[in-house]
Amino acid sequence: MSAEQSHARTALAGLIGNVLEWFDFAVYGYFADDIGKQFFPASSPTAQQLLAFAVFALGFIARPVGSVVLGQVGDRIGRRALLTLSISLMGGSTLAIGLLPTHAQIGVAAPILLVLVRLVQGFSLGGEFTGSMVYTTELAAKTHRGLISSSTAAGTTIGFILGSGSAYLVSSVFGAAAVADWAWRLPFIFSIVFCIAGYFLRHGIVEPEAGVKAAAVRPPLWSSLLADARPIGQTFGIVAMTNAAYYLVFTFAVGQRKAGVDGADFLLANTLVLVVALGCKPLGGWLSDKLGRRRLMLVLTVAMLAAAYPSLRLMLDGSPLRFAAGQLLFAVPIGMALGLQGAMVVEIFPLRSRVTSMSVAYSITLALAGGLAPFVSTWLTSALDMPLAPAFYVMVYGVVGLAIILPMRETNARSLSD
Repeated sequence: MSAEQSHARTALAGLIGNVLEWFDFAVYGYFADDIGKQFFPASSPTAQQLLAFAVFALGFIARPVGSVVLGQVGDRIGRRALLTLSISLMGGSTLAIGLLPTHAQIGVAAPILLVLVRLVQGFSLGGEFTGSMVYTTELAAKTHRGLISSSTAAGTTIGFILGSGSAYLVSSVFGAAAVADWAWRLPFIFSIVFCIAGYFLRHGIVEPEAGVKAAAVRPPLWSSLLADARPIGQTFGIVAMTNAAYYLVFTFAVGQRKAGVDGADFLLANTLVLVVALGCKPLGGWLSDKLGRRRLMLVLTVAMLAAAYPSLRLMLDGSPLRFAAGQLLFAVPIGMALGLQGAMVVEIFPLRSRVTSMSVAYSITLALAGGLAPFVSTWLTSALDMPLAPAFYVMVYGVVGLAIILPMRETNARSLSD
């Protein structure tokens, strides 16, 4: 660890950008119905919801493009330059959502602008999340990689907590009619605070030694990606189920239950469970440092497979208390898995193109498993008339994950400077 920068500064530098990124994605998910009514022509409520979630998914589809472009910034210029650029792009585009005119005001230009802004957000996220994971892991001591890099994952949950809390606060203070009309914009406008704080926090952070070495190598892009095909595939197995489950629990299920007179109670329950998930992330990172990341990830994948169906059943059928119980059943293994995954994925990629290849792998995986999860869940529920069908969608990723992780070797002891 560099003498010029503390562990706390490293963790906060990785955390802050993800607070902003995932605050926005959480708020958009919670207000997708209201946004759909504002930006898409009136048709059926289901069609508006599907269109809103399709735009949500677009943000993830843009991630692979951002992962290539911003990944090259991280590998060829430096990790620090990447983190400063990505948070600036995300902050500006998130603020823009809160200021966009609606379909009633400017017609078809409104959904076009919304799509463009979501594409910019997805582009920036393609480099931010993985860039911050690489940064924190490379600067951590080998025996503390899991714990230190879990700060990146913690940032995503803090963003979700603030997003959920903001949705609860706005819904409670202004009521459903005002939220649907204009109050949904407030959290997006407020997000500029995270952007400003993140920019100043990241200004002057040190460059990891591994980042300096990577910038001097400058390998060809496409041949490096082809050479990294194996760790790219392994990333899918490590990450896919956890992220699909995260969106199922904290976006889709919440959206199904927040409508109605007691909707604010479900948002409050969701916020409290997110706090528990937040605590599980450093626990997962710390345990992976002690027990091995592969071994712990196998145990947690089995736990998530077992929890998927009963958890969703509790969330969709019952009081806010039963809803919270269902979320907790799934949130504990999800949180622990997300806490260890950052270090595990960084450790399987070579130095020469680590940020780019890892960003591409993560972006494709999250576009398929995470970004499409609310859309596919909504479609499955409607097409099959089976509210619990999304649980099986998540379980498929778990089975694939077990098949990929089982033959892998442990990653904890690998050098990150070679």
